[in-house]
Amino acid sequence: MATNDVKNTDRIRSEIFRSKIVTADDAAALIHDGAAVGFSGFVGAGYPKAVPEALAKRAHALHANEQDFSIKVYTGASTDHALDGILAEEEAISFRTPFSTDGALRKQINSGEVGYIDTHLSHLAQQVEEGFFDHLDFAVIEISGIDENGDLIPSTSLGNNKTYIEQADKVILEVNEWQPEQLDGVHDVYYSIGTPPNRQPIPLNTAHDRIGIGRLRVDPDKVVAVIETEGGDRNTKFTPLDECSKAIGDNVVEFFKQEEAAGRLPEGRLLPLQSGIGNVANAVLAGLERAGYQGLECYSEVIQDGMLDLIKSGTVELASATALSLSPDAVEEFRDNIDFYNKHILLRPQEISNNPELIRRIGVVAMNGMLEADIYGNVNSTHIMGTKMMNGIGGSGDFARNGYISIFLSPSTAKNGNISAIVPFASHIDHTEHDTMVVVTEFGFADLRGKTPRQRAEAMIAIAHPDYRDQLRDYFDRANAQPNAGQTPHILPEALSWHQRFLDTGSMKQD
Repeated sequence: MATNDVKNTDRIRSEIFRSKIVTADDAAALIHDGAAVGFSGFVGAGYPKAVPEALAKRAHALHANEQDFSIKVYTGASTDHALDGILAEEEAISFRTPFSTDGALRKQINSGEVGYIDTHLSHLAQQVEEGFFDHLDFAVIEISGIDENGDLIPSTSLGNNKTYIEQADKVILEVNEWQPEQLDGVHDVYYSIGTPPNRQPIPLNTAHDRIGIGRLRVDPDKVVAVIETEGGDRNTKFTPLDECSKAIGDNVVEFFKQEEAAGRLPEGRLLPLQSGIGNVANAVLAGLERAGYQGLECYSEVIQDGMLDLIKSGTVELASATALSLSPDAVEEFRDNIDFYNKHILLRPQEISNNPELIRRIGVVAMNGMLEADIYGNVNSTHIMGTKMMNGIGGSGDFARNGYISIFLSPSTAKNGNISAIVPFASHIDHTEHDTMVVVTEFGFADLRGKTPRQRAEAMIAIAHPDYRDQLRDYFDRANAQPNAGQTPHILPEALSWHQRFLDTGSMKQD
């Protein structure tokens, strides 16, 4: 848990930084109303535990006295209710970017109370550095220690920490003793990216390559507070794999076998894999293990439970990501065998883990979830019924646009079968048909490469849920039969009525 107690610890081995130890309340008092604050944290890993709680308490007191207090929040990706949620509940967030999963904050984003920009994860660091956003007043960064030279030993995520430390006027550090000391050495922080026109090629050719250093650097004069904490990451427990998720995983493996037979993927080794977050992603990883793959490389954003299983079995030799986001059981497994896992895991800043040039050059096979896809392959990853933000695009755009093969995964239905994930016309489009190569449901995979729009529609209808195939087929046939059907046949008012039908009746199914 976070603490306001001041104590010395072996985790802070620099006298300069020991002299800066304060309470979380004292640190939070430094952050003024309207400040732009860059927080560490990526998919529930490595977010600060004490300062957000103190900020929420301060906001509550100020608002009770009819005084204004809110801040602009920048992160790596999602954090936790203990950051996004508690600040949102105290109406202490005026702006947020990028990806977020908190329900309380989601309501305020969709009501317009919180300004939100859904930024590609690979873009944000450079855009902050170039001044596309407000200048950062503060960076609040969790670390696992400070060495004798004053360099920072990172925690379970790197995200945008390097950039926020560099760009912020003032830095607040949280040294979390809960994080294993053995994390030291698992990080690879690259400091030579640069900005146009002076940017040079990034010297990374495989997921194994170390191109940076194992520390974060900070100007000691910028550090205004150091807080000692002892609190765990979000550590959401994953639900057991169901038959639908397993079927999706098996269908991905079937697709890989097709590609190996065609000579488009190296037999038995594939190419570096990227996998999104959640149970379906874990199911895909489990399918690889069942299929007997060995020695694979992963170049992704997040290492979840399923990745540890694959490393332990030898299915994966090396996993590169920007965050280690594990369930409680997996945390225990990781801690018990940390020396072993550290040989097979690298954590990098997200401007490297999600870098489009690297993704394209090393041939990453991208696998990401979706909310819905239309019959031509346009994918909606973010907006429910076209208007309400769910979580954000995250890194899916970085990988989908640039991957050697771009795969989208989803159960064929949602809401107990009342919503089809395959629709005539996507209600919002994050990934166009040009970036969607393969779509996988529990009913198979639609390989859309080299297909015209009409051929794509045939393939997509074939993997829809049987309850909706006749409806989709009827729509497509009538759209295609129009005298001026065009390149991509649509009956737009009817296509959009699918979503309205759910809003009106609670189901997309026809009577």
